[in-house]
Amino acid sequence: MSEKQPLFKIQFISNGERYELYVREVTQSSMFGFVEIGGFVWDTHTSLVLDPSHEKLKDEFEGVKHTYIPMHSVLRIDEVEKQGSAKITELSDKVAQFPSPIYTKK
Repeated sequence: MSEKQPLFKIQFISNGERYELYVREVTQSSMFGFVEIGGFVWDTHTSLVLDPSHEKLKDEFEGVKHTYIPMHSVLRIDEVEKQGSAKITELSDKVAQFPSPIYTKK
């Protein structure tokens, strides 16, 4: 019997958007302050309705084996049993990413 590979749902903020991805690998990076993710898992969409944010994610991470996310951008990492839909969600203006810039444009 082979042991089933774990499946992780990771949520992080990038460019004012909340990313939600499903991956097989989550490790502490050898680069200080980063989380390394890899083994991306994508929906096979058996229905006719396609989610544009899911397709945007697939295009953005096409050909990427591993990516490095700053630790302060990670919102949550869960080990899950079932895969959901990967998506990008727009954040409201009231949500700020830590650390935020000290100087802002006027």
